[in-house]
Amino acid sequence: MAELCIIDDKHVPLYRIVWVSALPHFCGAPDCQREGQYEVRLEQGETLWADLQERDAVIEALEAWGEADFEEEDCED
Repeated sequence: MAELCIIDDKHVPLYRIVWVSALPHFCGAPDCQREGQYEVRLEQGETLWADLQERDAVIEALEAWGEADFEEEDCED
């Protein structure tokens, strides 16, 4: 299982992701270049911006990673 995902042409380790926005960015500023993109917050306050497909891929990767960790813990008993 890969522990990396691609966000905005960057290979990001899953463990660095703190949260992923459920709704696209909207601030109403006429010069905003992030409208419609999803924020992916990383540790240290860093932010990456993803389109819908990237956001969905990140969520799937995080879910699979979490399930893999859970299954490993079950095997240790």
